[in-house]
Amino acid sequence: MTSPLPVSVFIIAKDEADRIGQTILSVSDWVDEVIVVDSGSTDGTVAVAEKHGAKVMHNDWQGYGPQKRFAEDLCRNTWLLNLDADEEVTPALREELQGMFKDEQYKQADCWRIMIRDMFAHEAAPASWAYGYHQIRLYDRRKGRFSRSTVHDTVRPEPGASIKSVQQIIAHRSIRSLDFQVGKYNRYSNMQVADLRERGRRLPKRRLLTEFPAAFLKAYFLRRYCRYGWWGLILSVNYAHARFLRVAKAIEAELMDQSGNS
Repeated sequence: MTSPLPVSVFIIAKDEADRIGQTILSVSDWVDEVIVVDSGSTDGTVAVAEKHGAKVMHNDWQGYGPQKRFAEDLCRNTWLLNLDADEEVTPALREELQGMFKDEQYKQADCWRIMIRDMFAHEAAPASWAYGYHQIRLYDRRKGRFSRSTVHDTVRPEPGASIKSVQQIIAHRSIRSLDFQVGKYNRYSNMQVADLRERGRRLPKRRLLTEFPAAFLKAYFLRRYCRYGWWGLILSVNYAHARFLRVAKAIEAELMDQSGNS
């Protein structure tokens, strides 16, 4: 049996019982430990995570960055791999990472970016054209940590830290259903507006006119949702509405401040 990699995987979660099992299974038999930080699930997430071999700790929700920093502190290894509860390490990525540690190629960088590609409920794997984005997810904890931002969960490398990218991908099951998606971006827009206000930033009112069409075109063409047919049209409209809602809520908050009813 191959020895597990000296890597700690950490996952933050709340009410992810239907997805987190697959996430843990994608790593549990080849890494040293899997840590799950739960913020108050009521759907059996904790039981599912423990059943699949993860160590589960509770931490009240403080925002994305603080929650992930709490999870970092629980890990015992120098090298950390972060996954969200709706993500899976693909078999190809598993092979690549195992090879990197076997040949010590991981030492060529302090932080490794991984492409995260969307996969929808009706798909068995991400499409080759699926929208994706690079994030640092595998890193030496001495050379980087997640930011403290409550909205933006991003690893901030230390000055001078070296960064490279792996070839294979993480599969991202971000949308359970359209009902779930609408609720998610409604909640997230609230957090975005709170973050804007905390930083004293105002959005120009003219963006009420431009935000929706610009976001729709970005999603439909640049994110290549057009290749999904009618499903891509739905995704593009929802993305545009999410972007518009952030601007609308920010302006609503300004009006409430001006009226003294905030």
